[in-house]
Amino acid sequence: MIGTLPNNILDAFLETIPIEFSLVDHDDKVIAWNKHETRIFKRPKGVIGKDVHNCHPQKSIDKVEQILKEMKEGSRETAEFWIDLPLGPNNEKRKVLIAYYALRDSTGKYLGCLEASQDISHLQSLTGQKRLLD
Repeated sequence: MIGTLPNNILDAFLETIPIEFSLVDHDDKVIAWNKHETRIFKRPKGVIGKDVHNCHPQKSIDKVEQILKEMKEGSRETAEFWIDLPLGPNNEKRKVLIAYYALRDSTGKYLGCLEASQDISHLQSLTGQKRLLD
């Protein structure tokens, strides 16, 4: 990253970006997440320090394990998928994009994984163009 962010700016940035994320360390332990109150995939605060495998539905654990294994081995950098989920007060179907990104230091050493989720339903409906302040 170019530049340095004061902690209050960094905190505001992480809560403002339109993506919810979770961070997992190299030992597969959950170390942080943002947007606690408004998350699509809510977690109790007690999950901090726990194994990430306990945060996913049973039917997807083997896939999460494979992705993390391949990231640790260096054969995978990302994994993206999308699902339809009932969200909001009316439980309407929304398209949610979920992506995993390997976190590496400047030498390529695996540090952990970033899991990012975003409701992209509004992006799917974009047409034409809209200019700044239109």
